[in-house]
Amino acid sequence: LPLCFPQKLWQMLESHQFRSIWWSEGGKCVAINKDLFKVEVLGRGVRQRVFNTRHIRSVIRQLNLYGFTKVQRDIQRSASLPEFLSEEAAASAHSQVLYYYNPSFNRAHPWLLGTCKRR
Repeated sequence: LPLCFPQKLWQMLESHQFRSIWWSEGGKCVAINKDLFKVEVLGRGVRQRVFNTRHIRSVIRQLNLYGFTKVQRDIQRSASLPEFLSEEAAASAHSQVLYYYNPSFNRAHPWLLGTCKRR
């Protein structure tokens, strides 16, 4: 039987094959580097494709359908101009990373994966 979306996602996170997706927040969130994910995962040939799409918005739609919510990252800014500018550069690179949370999708509790159902 083919794997459902959460199972594929879990396998990707547990694999060392992908650099564009990883566990964040101690295994409670999924972090996705958008640009790298587009190339590394969605840019694969038909035979190597993980998902049946080439579009990041389709993957995000699947995340939402399975109850994942986007987590906003709150970044504190410094008052000094040089520090602020370097933090802005880091925040720009950081904005390419999307974070998603689902209470039933937790690295420390793999048995919850079965409760991760499509809405």
